[in-house]
Amino acid sequence: MINWLLIYMLIPYYIIEILAKLTQSDKEAFIVGGCVRDLLMASIPKDWDITTSARPEEILKIIPDTRYENNFGTVLSPVKAVDGQAIACVEITTYRSEQGYSDRRHPDKIIFEDELEKDLARRDFTVNAMAIKVKSNKLPSSRAQAEGEVKNEKYLENVELSEDDIELIDLFGGKKDIKKKIIRAVGEPTDRFKEDALRMMRAIRLSCQLGFELEPKTERAITKLAGSIKFIAKERIKDELIKILVSAKPAAGIKALHNDKLLNYIIPEIEKGVDMEQNRHHIYNIFEHSLLSLKYCPNSDWRVRLAAWLHDIAKPQTRKVINGQITFYNHEIAGAKITAKIMKRLKFSTTDTIRVVNLVKNHMFYYNVDEVTAASVRRLIVKVGPDNLKDLIDLRVADRLGSGVPKAKPYKLRHLEYMLKKVQSDVVTVKMLAINGYDLMTELPIKPGPKLGAILDVLLSEVIKDQNLNQKEYLLAKARQLNETDLDKLHVKAKAKIKDKNIEKDGKLKKEFWV
Repeated sequence: MINWLLIYMLIPYYIIEILAKLTQSDKEAFIVGGCVRDLLMASIPKDWDITTSARPEEILKIIPDTRYENNFGTVLSPVKAVDGQAIACVEITTYRSEQGYSDRRHPDKIIFEDELEKDLARRDFTVNAMAIKVKSNKLPSSRAQAEGEVKNEKYLENVELSEDDIELIDLFGGKKDIKKKIIRAVGEPTDRFKEDALRMMRAIRLSCQLGFELEPKTERAITKLAGSIKFIAKERIKDELIKILVSAKPAAGIKALHNDKLLNYIIPEIEKGVDMEQNRHHIYNIFEHSLLSLKYCPNSDWRVRLAAWLHDIAKPQTRKVINGQITFYNHEIAGAKITAKIMKRLKFSTTDTIRVVNLVKNHMFYYNVDEVTAASVRRLIVKVGPDNLKDLIDLRVADRLGSGVPKAKPYKLRHLEYMLKKVQSDVVTVKMLAINGYDLMTELPIKPGPKLGAILDVLLSEVIKDQNLNQKEYLLAKARQLNETDLDKLHVKAKAKIKDKNIEKDGKLKKEFWV
C-alpha cells in the first residue's frame, strides 16, 4: 500500500512549483527516475528529475532562469534559497527516445517524443523507469503558495490524497521489483547494456546500495558483455566504483564485479590474488582477505575503504618461499606503486591518490608497546601525516578482521591511540616550530634557499626528540651553529634525523609475522 501523503510530503516545494508551471502551460510533466524509486521506498531523494512533453525551447520560456546547454533535451533549473544560495539543480528533460550506440556510450541520435511511454522505455532498470504525476488540483499556482502549502503541517493533515490525486506510472513492473528487491533491466538486458556499457556497473552499484539482488537474466547479460566496459571513459568507471565503495555493502559489490567478469577489465591487478594462498598466519587467500578487509573496514570514507581493499595488492608479485615458508617481503612498498598506477589509470585526483597510496605504503607500521617512546610516535606522525593516523589505525583494524582474528583492536593499537592523543599537540612539522624562515633570515646572515630549509629540518628533528627544546632562543643558537655547516652535510644530517629509524624494527615484524 503506497502512503501517498508521505510521498507528497517528501516532494520539495520547488518540484511542485515546476510541475505546476508546466501543467498550467498545457504540458504533461512527471517526476521520473531514481527519485520515484526512493519515494516508493520512503527515502528522501538526493536528486530530482522531471520529464515533460514540452520541448527544451518551451521549457526555457515556461520556467525562468533555466539553461539548455546540451543535445539531449535536458534543461537545468537551478534552485536558490531566499538568500540567493544555490540549494539544488533540477533536470527537466523532454520525452525522448534514442537510436544507435556505435561507441557503446552515447546515442547516435536523439528523438524528441510526445508520449511518456517512449521515454520510460529507454531507461536502464525497472526500478528507475517509473514516473509520478501530481494531479493539477493538488498543484499550487505560485511559489509562495507552494511554500505555504507544502511546508504547512496543518494543511497537510487536512489533505486527503489517493490514487486520484497522485498517479504512479509503472509500465515495466518497477514497483513489483522493489518489493522483490531485484534489479532488472528494462526490456532485453543485452540491448540496454549495448546502449551504455556503464549500466553493467550501475546495476551492481544499485544492488549493493539498495540491498537488492540482480535478476538472473540481467546478470547473465552483464557476464556476456563484460568486455564492453573497456569502451567507457575511465572517469565514469571511477565514479561508479566510488559509489560502490560508499554503499552499505561495498565488499558484496566488488565480489559481484569479480563474479560477473567486470573486475578483470577494471582492476585486473587484484585478480592475481584469486586462489593464491598466504602464509600460516592467514586462513584466507589473498583475494578473499582483501574482500573481507573491505567488508570489515570501520571507516566509511571511500578512500580508507579503497586502501583496505588494495593494501595487499602486491602480494602475488612479492610472494616467495623461503625455508619452506611463504613470505611477502616489502609488499607494502610494491603495493603503493601499483595502487598509484591504478588510481592514475582510473583518473582519480592527485589528492585522493596521495592519501590512499600513503595508507597502503604504511599499513605495516611497526609498534611495540615495550619499545615505544613519545619521540617515535612523533616520527610516525611525521611519516604518515597527522590527518591520516586514525585512517591508518582503521586500516590496521580492517586488515586484522579480514584475517579472521577475533579481536579487532588489541592492546597495542589501543596503546598507540593513547600515545597519539598524548602527543597530539606536540610539534611535528616545521610550521609548528617556535621560529620560522623569516626569523632565521633576520637573525642570521642567510638568504632564502635550500640551506634555510635544511636548517629548519634539523631543528625540527631536535624538537621531535625533545619537545622542551622548542624555544626561540635555543633554536636560534642552534641555527647559528648549523649555519657554519656545509650544505651537503646539513642535508645528510637532516635526513638522518627526521627519517623514521624503524628499519630494524620492520625486520623483526616481518620475521614475526612472515610478511
